[in-house]
Amino acid sequence: MIDPGPEGAATGRRTLGVVGTLVWDTIHRRDIGQDSVEEWGGIGYSLEALSAAVPEGWEVRPIVKVGRDLIERARGYLGTIPGVDPRTGIRAVDAPNNRVELHYADGGRRTEHLSGGVPPWTAGELLQAVRGCEALYVNFISGFEMDLEAARGLREGFDGPIWADLHSLFLGVGEAGLRVPQPLAQVGEWLRSFHAVQMNESEFELMAAGGSDPNALAARAVGRDLGLIVVTLGDRGAAYVRDSELPDDPLVWPGRWTGLTPAGQALPGRVEGRPHEGPGDPTGCGDVWGATTFARLLAGDGLDGAIRRANRMAALNVGHRGAGGLHHHLQGRVHPGRDR
Repeated sequence: MIDPGPEGAATGRRTLGVVGTLVWDTIHRRDIGQDSVEEWGGIGYSLEALSAAVPEGWEVRPIVKVGRDLIERARGYLGTIPGVDPRTGIRAVDAPNNRVELHYADGGRRTEHLSGGVPPWTAGELLQAVRGCEALYVNFISGFEMDLEAARGLREGFDGPIWADLHSLFLGVGEAGLRVPQPLAQVGEWLRSFHAVQMNESEFELMAAGGSDPNALAARAVGRDLGLIVVTLGDRGAAYVRDSELPDDPLVWPGRWTGLTPAGQALPGRVEGRPHEGPGDPTGCGDVWGATTFARLLAGDGLDGAIRRANRMAALNVGHRGAGGLHHHLQGRVHPGRDR
């Protein structure tokens, strides 16, 4: 198991590790008269949201691999986010950094093209990188952050709670890097690799590809290894299935699965959403939502309270372009500028 590092113990700080991919986005908007925008995206949305949402006394550690073509620019960007450590978990790799082109159409639909691609983390690399962390937020931005073996190794070797947004595990890569929806192989094993998982409606349907009822599958999945499945519903809020014995405090989740306490019943729930006002940019809403929910659970808000806060922050995100400076916007402040 991973022992806490001496620095956090000495300072009294707690550290939330964030595993994901920092992406350079080119966003082509559907609005007439608007130019395309180039901006940091990917895990940047989660980091900006965590800066605005983590409880006092917590520090955020990005655990990301960045291509050497963008490493200095990436460190500069991460250094602008309060409460985020731009040094400890960042690893430069000899590969072109991930870049994504997003083309939006009516109704928020989009196409996504991926180029570049940093290598995945191994279990050994991850366990070293998370040393000193007390909780982990994993966001599959590319879908290639780690394979199933590494995910299982992380779960077995890390003592704290792990929240995972499974998003791009449900996306394959087609011609010219086009991301295409696909079912997730060994979905049960993936679900059992984390304490709580997040997905959107489309991904929830893909989870049960092959004719199964996704609601029934979710009810069967929560229990011994997995305590919570949450499904984002856009402006309509979020739904979830949780184990009835799941504690409100994520820091005691790992102790729930020692074999000493029996699993409870699967309980469904729903928290209504908060529609955004006017046109905007939906990029990153799910990332903001998941990061905020987990941060507020760590703050003691309880599940429904954390989701209500996340619904508000995701609606606010629609009114901001790109990840840069988003923490200012989520906190109701005007930010001085962005790294374009």
